[in-house]
Amino acid sequence: MKERPLVMSLAPELSADAALGILSHFRVQFYDCLYTRADALFELTDAVLCSDGPVTSLVELTLTAEHRRGAMYDAVNHGWLEPRRLRRLLASTPLPRAADGRIVLAVDVSNWLRPDAPTSPELLFCHVYGRGRSADQFIPGWPYSFVAALKTGRTSWTAVLDAIRLGPADDATAVTATQLREVVAQLVRAGQWRPGDADILVVMDTGYDVTRLAYVLADLPVELVGRLRSDRVMLRDAGPRRSTPRGGQPRKHGGLLTFSKPDSWHTPDAATTCDTTRYGTAEALAWDRMHPRLQAPWLDHCGELPLIHGTLIRLKVDHLPGDRDPKPLWLWSSRTGMTSADVDLRWQAFLRRFDLEHTFRLFKQTLGWTVPKVRDPQTACLWTWLIIAAHTQLRLARPLAEDLRRPWERPAEPCRLTPARVRRGFRHLRVKTARPTDVPKPSRPGPGRPPGSKNRRPAPRHEPGKTVKRIETLTEHVRLKQQRG
Repeated sequence: MKERPLVMSLAPELSADAALGILSHFRVQFYDCLYTRADALFELTDAVLCSDGPVTSLVELTLTAEHRRGAMYDAVNHGWLEPRRLRRLLASTPLPRAADGRIVLAVDVSNWLRPDAPTSPELLFCHVYGRGRSADQFIPGWPYSFVAALKTGRTSWTAVLDAIRLGPADDATAVTATQLREVVAQLVRAGQWRPGDADILVVMDTGYDVTRLAYVLADLPVELVGRLRSDRVMLRDAGPRRSTPRGGQPRKHGGLLTFSKPDSWHTPDAATTCDTTRYGTAEALAWDRMHPRLQAPWLDHCGELPLIHGTLIRLKVDHLPGDRDPKPLWLWSSRTGMTSADVDLRWQAFLRRFDLEHTFRLFKQTLGWTVPKVRDPQTACLWTWLIIAAHTQLRLARPLAEDLRRPWERPAEPCRLTPARVRRGFRHLRVKTARPTDVPKPSRPGPGRPPGSKNRRPAPRHEPGKTVKRIETLTEHVRLKQQRG
């Protein structure tokens, strides 16, 4: 069955019939992505959307009127969803865009913590940030890498396009590069990006090696903007070679720019100042053609190490929400030769990356992404895709939703409704959309385990953590290479 692309823009002035048609089309195509236990999984997704409150248990979802079938655990444990087909469907949905019309993607990792699941395989130690100093912890869980399209302005809406679970033997940078390459290919195939359009902007936080990703994805129409740690050092170009009687190879690196030492900063190539309603006055300084010194992750690189040039941006604001002391923000963009307007566009797009945190909070606290206590990681991936499909339906239903607010909540315009408020009225919208599931057939429950019997085949236990050790030094790399050769 050939898939038809959805409408490419979801404008605010879109008619109700057109928005309803887009939502119904997505529901039909999403049902076609379910290959095994399709009816049960589709109705389980509807139960997530139509539940009266936050999802706290899978069993409680079966009590809703939208879930008409039994064997819910059998559907979750043995159901099958085709991820490639769903990825193509998500890429063809109407996507938010930046003010200049370009697509802005954010990549980030969110953890499904499983601290009391020693029988679950492929667990990793996930870094969980605490509220106080020295409160960070490493808890076993399944980390998932998400890619979502961002919107201009303060909002809690994002368009999630992909999710991949990171395994014990995976290199996070390699997985992210492959994931971004697949997402960009899907967007090009769906017609979201065409030759001549502005490059797709990809923003990320300090946990990613933005310079290596820029080198690996240099053949794609993307521009990467990543946050750098405040203790980093960047290098300038060496400049013209000086003739010396000793000769020798020319220098590759110029002077240092140490983030924590203003004395090492040279004159910036661009400087902008603008007033914001949330942070006060924002001052941005930009240095063109800055590159880092490549180290451990490039040990397997063949040939001479490249010079990855980009633009270094320092952002300083007057204040932060909550009267917190603001610290300067250091960003690196893979593009060079920026103007002042280009610099403002980059740091403003990076600030929109924090909208993805609202999506993670909605997944966990409202839609119940981490509620099921499943053992198999494949089951966790299936449930993750169901939550993404549910969130996409909320986004497509936004033009149709009414403000069903609580008495203590402030009124909101229809175009400013949050995902939680749209979910309150989805039960009324569901009856107007397409429902491709069949009528359930009567059945009797299975016999189950005989009373008094014991489980004589205990599940194996697995140790969490990485199974592949990364080489940290050049000496260790040379020693291992000699042993292999």
